Amino acid sequence: MKAVVFHGIGDISLDNVPDPSIRHDQDAIVRLTASAICGTDLHMVRGTLPGMVPGTILGHEGVGVIEQVGRGVRNLKPGDRVLIPSTISCGCCSYCRQGYTAQCDSANPNGAAAGTAFFGGPKSTGPIDGLQAEYARTPLANASLIKLPENIDDERAILMSDIFPTGFFGAQLAEVHEGDTVAVFGAGPVGQFAAASAFMLGAGRVIVVDRLADRLGMASEQGAEAVNFDEEDPVAAILALTGGIGVDRVIDAVGVDAVHAQKGPAASQENVQQGEQESRTVTAQRNEQNGNWIPGDAPTQALDWGVAALAKAGTLGVIGVYPPNDRFFPLGVAMNKNLTIRMGNCNHRAVTPQLVERVRNGSFDPLRVLSTREPMMHVIDAYKAFDRRQPGWIKVALNPAA
Repeated sequence: MKAVVFHGIGDISLDNVPDPSIRHDQDAIVRLTASAICGTDLHMVRGTLPGMVPGTILGHEGVGVIEQVGRGVRNLKPGDRVLIPSTISCGCCSYCRQGYTAQCDSANPNGAAAGTAFFGGPKSTGPIDGLQAEYARTPLANASLIKLPENIDDERAILMSDIFPTGFFGAQLAEVHEGDTVAVFGAGPVGQFAAASAFMLGAGRVIVVDRLADRLGMASEQGAEAVNFDEEDPVAAILALTGGIGVDRVIDAVGVDAVHAQKGPAASQENVQQGEQESRTVTAQRNEQNGNWIPGDAPTQALDWGVAALAKAGTLGVIGVYPPNDRFFPLGVAMNKNLTIRMGNCNHRAVTPQLVERVRNGSFDPLRVLSTREPMMHVIDAYKAFDRRQPGWIKVALNPAA
């Protein structure tokens, strides 16, 4: 079969690889009818999320049809059309039963203390081959896969494999309540869904911060107030928009991504290595005059802005990806403002079913965020365009059969 394979930092390709097979009783083999490229995939390709094993198939978003199930899968059968949540969970352990499905004790082959297991990730998450492929083995299929209603097409379904649930989870982490004023940092696909989710949960106002006109335009179309940080200081703008008080809730949908804006498959190996060295250098630098990280370079820029933009006793929800070796946070400022900080990987299996129902009954249409559709044969070019944030490339769906 064809699959997108990671070979090294800045080096991915569409390869012929062996078809997957059942390894455990609770496995299922799914024929992918839709996949996607996510900003998290770029973290792996750029090296900002380290530990990728060469030969791993990339991708953690998928929709497909079950081809085969193991003997332990009693609730699904060949021919069923399913949504594949990005994170994997057993449904049995105490964490899964409490809704913390991203912290399943059983899913990660590295052991209970290893944390989240997801498709197409680094060694610490499995590694488990991903979903940018024609077929995939899905572990713990009985507790992870979600059977899709007939009236939800692939394009809408693929947006619920990761980014819609993650955006909604961000609004939950930020504790958005009716009437709240919310700031979302990052207007990429997850940020778009975070803004939409904040409105769903009753936010009175949502302010979205980014620098790309097409993304800010999309945010404005759903009723958010756009702030372009290339044109104005985002903290000053937010304070002006809130009468000097600040916002009640902040959602960080950026993470470390801003550090490597032009790295990835579009860059040469030499440029990628140079970018990594620059990032390590910048991370160690401080602006001694004001005690903040240097604007535009530091990996905690969105966090700095978010903490500064929050009103006293506000809540920060972090869903942007930060690597395990990141040790920097504006802790003193947050403490002095009595802020609540919540973060983590999305509990997909706990969050997603209610979103599937919203789409099924027509109360929300996620399709507004899907900007680009590409056949699998064009996947490397699609990665490059997405990595460069070319206009119009906000969310990219892939057709593995084309």
